[in-house]
Amino acid sequence: MDNLELPPGSWLNAPVHAAWLQAEGLRLLAFAKASPLPDGFTALDAQGQLPPGAVAQTLHTTRMTHSFALAHLQGVPGCLPLVEHGVNALRGPLQDARDGGWFAQPRGLGDNSKAAYLHAFVALAASSALVAGAVGAQGLLVDAIRLLEARFWSEEQGALRESFSRDWQQSEAYRGANSNMHATEAFLALADVTGDTVWLERALRIAQRIIHTHAAANDYRVVEHFDVHWQAQPQYNHDKPADQFRPYGTTPGHAFEWARLLLHLEAARKLAGLEAPGWLLGCARGLFDSACRDAWQADGNRGLVYTLDWDNQPVVRQRLHWVHAEACAAAAALLRRTGEAQYERWYRCFWDFIDGHFIDLQAGSWHHELGPDNRPAATLWPGKPDLYHAYQAVLLPKAPLAPSLATALGGECNQTLTFAHRFVT
Repeated sequence: MDNLELPPGSWLNAPVHAAWLQAEGLRLLAFAKASPLPDGFTALDAQGQLPPGAVAQTLHTTRMTHSFALAHLQGVPGCLPLVEHGVNALRGPLQDARDGGWFAQPRGLGDNSKAAYLHAFVALAASSALVAGAVGAQGLLVDAIRLLEARFWSEEQGALRESFSRDWQQSEAYRGANSNMHATEAFLALADVTGDTVWLERALRIAQRIIHTHAAANDYRVVEHFDVHWQAQPQYNHDKPADQFRPYGTTPGHAFEWARLLLHLEAARKLAGLEAPGWLLGCARGLFDSACRDAWQADGNRGLVYTLDWDNQPVVRQRLHWVHAEACAAAAALLRRTGEAQYERWYRCFWDFIDGHFIDLQAGSWHHELGPDNRPAATLWPGKPDLYHAYQAVLLPKAPLAPSLATALGGECNQTLTFAHRFVT
């Protein structure tokens, strides 16, 4: 399935390319080690320093915990204490001891609502920390699974509810593709660490709704915003097109991310002896092709624009690092799955662009944003907040499509858990 013959001279088979990816990963890790605070992890500025008044955030804490767990599993010294720091923060100041679940910031500072997007990342971080052998990870995972099943998962709709008030009494009348995309990623990891294939069934239901139903009917452009009944809302945030988490229009970076996740889901289901529908590969191809066609050089300059309107015209023309990281990872996954030379060409194209424009050899890490002129900018995402996308981009090309990344790096998980029937749903 993912052992097809690769094109002659493929970078996926090249020892020097593997060494380059490894060196870049170590460079990224060295930069990110400055991000811990007593209550978790925070975003760093462009120079790799803690900004004045920096506050720990659940988003950064989960992503850093996950990334440092992957590094520990690779054998990078000094990373397990950082994983355990993240676990302790997620079991302490970032967790709501009264009503359960996780705040965006310690003790609900500024916003005490409960978002599916963050809870999906808590589950991912907990699963990776468990594979890494971090103290406290199993308890964190138990809590994460309980919350996902009791509060967010809708068996009727086959997807996650979006967000709740602190006491879980009020639910937001919105459904989002982004939170469900990251739930799909988390569910693949949960299937591996629990041994329970219900997570693969849930991941398939999410993908069926968002991709096979909606994206496929829209020329493989991911519809991001829905009402509570899962009716598409294509004009959502038309007046706030650059919203950090819910931008208007289509987001090609998510098409790349979904393409990769569909291939992971296909491989995971086959590995588990489950049916893997043919549309998983077909939709992965369609998503990748549409994103390349519509977003690459969409405004005449090299690079992938951040968002497009429904006529495929650029809306937010900035180039974001995570979009290009996901484009690389998707190209590698399709190359490994199909062996087709077109994906080799795109894989090299995206890495060449990253090397020429995003990698910051002076201050470290990657520029997180470029302006339309491909010069470093900070209009959408100031500083260098995040290790997650870039670090996965240097690991995924050498990893199998299944199992999920932490389990693949750690070998056969010897702490398989059996949670399936233990929680109130």
